[in-house]
Amino acid sequence: MNPQLKKYYIFLGASLVFSIGLQIVLGYLGVPWFISIGLVMAIFIILPMYMRRKQMGNYGGNSSGAGGGFFGGGGQGSGISVKYVCLVCRNKHNGGSCPRCGSKMQRADF
Repeated sequence: MNPQLKKYYIFLGASLVFSIGLQIVLGYLGVPWFISIGLVMAIFIILPMYMRRKQMGNYGGNSSGAGGGFFGGGGQGSGISVKYVCLVCRNKHNGGSCPRCGSKMQRADF
């Protein structure tokens, strides 16, 4: 099993135990059940979101949630452009047919 996935499951289980314990304590203190369930649900939703944001920061992804493309890069304004290499004359160009030989046989070069 992936160590990060194992760590995530352990943290998820710990947050579940903490949430149930918090609900029991709030019940003994006389807090209404709908408030305690609201707090438990908020904790159970917010903690995994926090973990994911932290993990995306470790991978160099942006934490704003505006990632696109396959690996979180991509997008119109990312500054990464795809170059194409002609398979006939090995000329690098932007796309379409090769300006040197006119061939349309090409491969993407990232």
